[in-house]
Amino acid sequence: MAELTADQEPVPPLTIAGHWDFRYQYFAGDAASRFFHELGNGRIMGTLCPQCQRVLVPARGFCDACYVSTTDWRQVGDRGRLETFTILASRFPGLPDPPVVIGYVTLAGASTALLNFVLGLDLTDVEAAATRLLAQPAVEVRFRDQREGRITDFFFQLADA
Repeated sequence: MAELTADQEPVPPLTIAGHWDFRYQYFAGDAASRFFHELGNGRIMGTLCPQCQRVLVPARGFCDACYVSTTDWRQVGDRGRLETFTILASRFPGLPDPPVVIGYVTLAGASTALLNFVLGLDLTDVEAAATRLLAQPAVEVRFRDQREGRITDFFFQLADA
């Protein structure tokens, strides 16, 4: 077998065209059904693992670390810290026009991060926005006036915005 050396030409990244266009129905199960119901009521709830005591948000029917059924429910805070993010610069069907920020946030009282849009940031200079987000700023949950029991019922906003 031939070995590669540092002086060989780099291979350009492979691009494969594709298209997904399908309808589906999501069966949420007991834990996710209650999680979404509580979003419709303006609350973010997690489930407590009886073994490791982590509060899992979004709520899950079992602990992904201990593999035991979760038992109790806990409401988590409406403030948290941005853990990681991406700035989407390309248009995706069903999402707002770019640029848009999607981030993982660990809310006060939660042990796991929750994914959603991050608003309240000037995105005209994407590099400057990314630099600010890399500092892992504090964020707040903002619920929409009209809720449907969906993850889109709320978004994160920079706490100082």
